[in-house]
Amino acid sequence: MTSLPQPVPLPGLPERVTVYEVGPRDGLQNEAQTVPTAVKVELIDRLAEAGLAVVEAASFVHPSWVPQLADAAEVLAALSPRPEVRYPVLVPNQRGLARALDAGALDVAIFGSATESFAQRNLNRSVEQSIAMFAPVVEQARAAGLRVRAYLSMCFGDPWEGPVPLEQVVGVGRRLLDLGARELSLGDTIGVATPGHVAALLDAFARAGVGPDRLAVHFHDTYGQALANTLAALQAGVTVVDAAVGGLGGCPYAESATGNLATEDLVWMLHGLGIATGVDLARLVETSRWMAEQLGRPSPSRVVHAHKAG
Repeated sequence: MTSLPQPVPLPGLPERVTVYEVGPRDGLQNEAQTVPTAVKVELIDRLAEAGLAVVEAASFVHPSWVPQLADAAEVLAALSPRPEVRYPVLVPNQRGLARALDAGALDVAIFGSATESFAQRNLNRSVEQSIAMFAPVVEQARAAGLRVRAYLSMCFGDPWEGPVPLEQVVGVGRRLLDLGARELSLGDTIGVATPGHVAALLDAFARAGVGPDRLAVHFHDTYGQALANTLAALQAGVTVVDAAVGGLGGCPYAESATGNLATEDLVWMLHGLGIATGVDLARLVETSRWMAEQLGRPSPSRVVHAHKAG
């Protein structure tokens, strides 16, 4: 049985947080082995049953780029319909958007970079060229009635360029929002952020006219800072936090990127702060254990380790 944290609120934090589950997409895209379609579908269904209201399901990137997610259309077609759950998918360009629309997607996300080095490695084009590529994608998606999210990578540091100026991150982020994205997820792709840096970046966005209601955070736990960074974001008013079940993930184009913040660890902290999520922690832990068995390795989640089966 999974024990629960004692809720002790801190002043000034949101009453409710949306946990944006990215494990089935951002997590599995970095696996060396290809996870069977049936396992992906069961993972997504289990996460939805655990109360996750947003589960990023797939990526319509060309299969040669990310072969682990080549079955995106099959995954979407096999999911159990749940009106209360959103299943966003990643699209890199108009071709990917067309495939997503054909598959019945209602939510899409584009993915940009705050740095030139990562834009070239991840998208094979400059930051300016990538924004030009995204413009018709966002326009067509919105015209079709889809919600659009934008990811921004390398917001806190880049393995090739080093520290990334706050103004540079804000400048690229605002341009993605200006295209028509509803939400911008700020990515600590290599996990080098610390709480003061998080607070400073969010303040820089606020001074540029972008409040926390338009922002989400996406932390990797490379140096064990993801929960501390999340708390700093909550204190700044952010109410959407990305996480991956079992801490799955990394980035296929940045070798120094390790796993995402584990959803179970995030939910434990949020519930301990008295923040509502709608997530059943016990079912989430059970799902994490099950997925670890499918992958043949233990979950790195601290909460899972603290609640060993039996």
